[in-house]
Amino acid sequence: MDQIKIKNLKIFAHHGVYEQEKEQGQNFIVNAVLCTDIGKAGKSDNIEDAVDYGAVCLFIDAYMRENRFDLLEAAASHTAQELLLEFPAVKKVELEIEKPDAPIPLRFESVSVRVTKSWHRVFIALGSNMGERLKYLGRAVSDLEEDICFRNIRVSDYIETFPYGGVEQDDFLNGVLEAETLYSPEELLARIQEEEKIAERKREIHWGPRTLDLDILFYDDLILAKEDLSIPHPDMKNRRFVLEPLAVLAPAFVHPVYRKTVADLLRELNER
Repeated sequence: MDQIKIKNLKIFAHHGVYEQEKEQGQNFIVNAVLCTDIGKAGKSDNIEDAVDYGAVCLFIDAYMRENRFDLLEAAASHTAQELLLEFPAVKKVELEIEKPDAPIPLRFESVSVRVTKSWHRVFIALGSNMGERLKYLGRAVSDLEEDICFRNIRVSDYIETFPYGGVEQDDFLNGVLEAETLYSPEELLARIQEEEKIAERKREIHWGPRTLDLDILFYDDLILAKEDLSIPHPDMKNRRFVLEPLAVLAPAFVHPVYRKTVADLLRELNER
């Protein structure tokens, strides 16, 4: 992806753990790499088609002066996220904040923190088979649409499906949500579990009935295996109620483990 680089932007602000830092302030140096597509601006030579790096510098300066953080880590993380929210054409930000006058009683040149934040393409399975199923699903989607850490949300049509897993229960409504998010995989898991909690989901029977079931299917092309989170979803290739709505949204998306498209996975499942 194309890059715009900002080097050694000097800002006077009031970040730090100690009261003296908060009261007197000090100099900070910011370096940023903005990942974006400059193709349109390169052809048109029109500032309206470009990420205005002057406006970016002014935004960083204002944000760091108007907000105060104890830690460089927090200052860098929040500033990077706000940049992505303020400038939609920027897909990824690498931001470094240096603190040349940090209160360290030794000789040193500078200390700094560097963070990377970006928009990530995700797919989330949606399901409900208790109570007002459509209401539970609709509320979850609406809540995510109102969350600033999501954008470009698309939702498949819902389909009526038989229960999966052998437990006798009512039929499900299932669908898939596609979005871009600023959340990390772990943050995304916590976020969708919040929605399940709002819907008062009970985890009493494995594969049992539920008011709301949200599962991360894909997160970019990430492959992750942790005790509480596996991406891609490990059983999705066997679930028609996942693959059918997913194939409507992204038939050409390639499963990072099987190296097959969603359309191919659905076709193979139907041929079994």
